[in-house]
Amino acid sequence: MKYIVVTGGVVSGIGKGITTASIGRLLRARGVEVTAIKIDPYINVDAGTMNPFQHGEVFVTEDGAETDLDLGHYERFMDVTLSGAHNITTGKIYSRVIEKERRGDYLGETVQVIPHVTDEIKEWIRTVGRTSGADVVLVEIGGTVGDIEGMPFYEAVRQLQLEEGRENVMFVHTTYVPYLRAAQELKTKPTQHSVKELRSLGIQPDAIVCRSEKPLDPGVVRKISLYTNVPKRAVVDAHDVEIVYEVPLLFEEQGFGDYICERLGIDAGEPDHSEWEEFVEAVREAEDEVTIAVVGKYVDLPDAYISIREAFTHAGAALGVRVDVRWVDSEALEAGEDSAWEEVREADGILVPGGFGKRGTEGKVMAIRYARENDVPFLGICLGFQLAVVEYARNVLGWEDAHSTEFDPETKHPVIDLLPEQRGVDRKGGTMRLGAEPVLFEEGSLLRELYGREVALERHRHRYEVNPEFLPELEEGGLRFSGRSPDGRMEALELDDHPYFVGTQFHPEFKSRPNDPSPPFIGLVSAAAGKRPS
Repeated sequence: MKYIVVTGGVVSGIGKGITTASIGRLLRARGVEVTAIKIDPYINVDAGTMNPFQHGEVFVTEDGAETDLDLGHYERFMDVTLSGAHNITTGKIYSRVIEKERRGDYLGETVQVIPHVTDEIKEWIRTVGRTSGADVVLVEIGGTVGDIEGMPFYEAVRQLQLEEGRENVMFVHTTYVPYLRAAQELKTKPTQHSVKELRSLGIQPDAIVCRSEKPLDPGVVRKISLYTNVPKRAVVDAHDVEIVYEVPLLFEEQGFGDYICERLGIDAGEPDHSEWEEFVEAVREAEDEVTIAVVGKYVDLPDAYISIREAFTHAGAALGVRVDVRWVDSEALEAGEDSAWEEVREADGILVPGGFGKRGTEGKVMAIRYARENDVPFLGICLGFQLAVVEYARNVLGWEDAHSTEFDPETKHPVIDLLPEQRGVDRKGGTMRLGAEPVLFEEGSLLRELYGREVALERHRHRYEVNPEFLPELEEGGLRFSGRSPDGRMEALELDDHPYFVGTQFHPEFKSRPNDPSPPFIGLVSAAAGKRPS
């Protein structure tokens, strides 16, 4: 087993996840089987209870784990399916250690960070490698070197190299090289100090990926190499690019893939990036353009909807259309702000994503009504699907107080209600309906046509559902539920007399890939471009 550990320095959020995913893409292009692990040093057991403003999107895996958004990058770039085991947190590690201590596994021992916590981390990493059947395990450590909460993880991977052998463990350090406009030059000092901090922990990087606004000049590369004891060919330029999917190709141009294989003694074939290059070219050369208004309440941080953004990129590339996403604050719609409503009225399509809490809910309902009444192509996801039912019940069936019991427990028309198995649940973490479950599409429905099959496995993350008590009247009133679970739960809706009005209780964005775009997104972009969804 080979391991590549990706660390970060200077500042967080510089693209370690994209770096890790791109390395995986380089190896996959050479026929090497890879898997990836994201280490999040926070004490939360998982990302499920975090506010998206703090942590970005919660990415749901096939097995129902609520994980860091970087797992989405890994799945999209590497075309692999990951599980909850691929996201390690301090909360998970300490829960295991404490459980073992209570069970008596450490009888007679004083339980300490070294060796007990670090041994648990190493065992987790190795187990993921063994069970995945991969040749190479990529391990990304979140945050930056020097963070207090990350120290046990850095110590664990230092030990991992000692135990597995330097020939089997490689360290890639991702760092920021700022450009000072006043001086008109890139500054290497932050990188020097970051590597110094890393080396103080006993870790010498084998390669440095330099994030910067501008390409590195040879003098900067030479200086970083000299001060960090890393070969010049292993100082990798990762300047800003227009399309994030260009990064693996940028790395390949610099010989990074070959260097990794040489460093780890991997006997790999010649890289084949032809499919990836075609996809990037399709994104870059798209001639038509459509505007999609995404109406949500976390729009100040687009990373909260990162899988949705990428699903639009995938669908656009497949259709030869550039998708211009406009982020619209649903609270601004509620307040009647002209600028927000102008974005909605000028959009070729509207998407209302998932979310929690009452704030901004009525603005989403307004956007849904506008899309329905004005024949604007629409896609509602999770809460967006539920609010489409609410809007229809209010404004078509005339049930003015119709709502979800999540927001109005006293409504006389609770068209959306708590899942039966959620009643009595008092723990918030990991207790929703989560993960991939089959959805059966009605014959003759638009979604059946888009998917090209009767059954699809799609991922879920919700506590509330369509109340079956109101189904007969909703359907009689013209709302078509075209997707259901095997046990009869409402999974999707559509309107027959509309260019494209679709809602999904599931989250189709989580399974969208560059080579396999999400069908509901294909349908929305097609309709927005004035094409027949297919």
